[in-house]
Amino acid sequence: MFLVLTLTFRDLTYNGPSYAQEEDSENADASSSWTQTSSKLSSSGKKIPHTNLNHIITGPTLKFLYCYSCGYRKAFEEYSTILKEKYPDLTIIGENYPPPAAKAILVQVVGLLKFAIIFMIISNINPFTLLGRETPGAWNWLSSSKIYGCLMTFFICNTIEGQLISSGAFEIFYNDVPIWSKLETGRVPAPAELFQIIDNQMLSKGTFQY
Repeated sequence: MFLVLTLTFRDLTYNGPSYAQEEDSENADASSSWTQTSSKLSSSGKKIPHTNLNHIITGPTLKFLYCYSCGYRKAFEEYSTILKEKYPDLTIIGENYPPPAAKAILVQVVGLLKFAIIFMIISNINPFTLLGRETPGAWNWLSSSKIYGCLMTFFICNTIEGQLISSGAFEIFYNDVPIWSKLETGRVPAPAELFQIIDNQMLSKGTFQY
């Protein structure tokens, strides 16, 4: 029993340093192998190739801010298609033209009011009774015809929201520089006009594509 404990204790105290020595030996071999490989490359005149990033060129950006509720999304998609064919390196971005802050708040108010009215119609809640007012005939009709009342409320409020966010905008920016504004000109540019404007911008910036 004493002999077994002695051998076990010896193995435990001996294996730690042995493992460390083996690990150091492996690291030394790996370092030596890398040194030999580097020496061979240097002696043969070969160099480790560098990654060349000079060919990665970020092209110009054309940004459209258009009125989504006006139906200008289709016009943007058509312009994007023809511009990509003529200017393959041109990055084209399209976003909705943001309405003024006051109108944006009104849109949120109308949206909340819309869902509140629909909820009261479905739940048979009469807000006029709660306020001590006489119930108008229109509310009685909405309460008696719940489906039509909810649909009508939904579409009327959506129409009001669309009118509030409708700006009629079709603004174009080349590298964040405004090059066309429908709000100022009152019209969308013809393709030939836009081509000429973009060509002039590329010539002035030295990025004209032949």
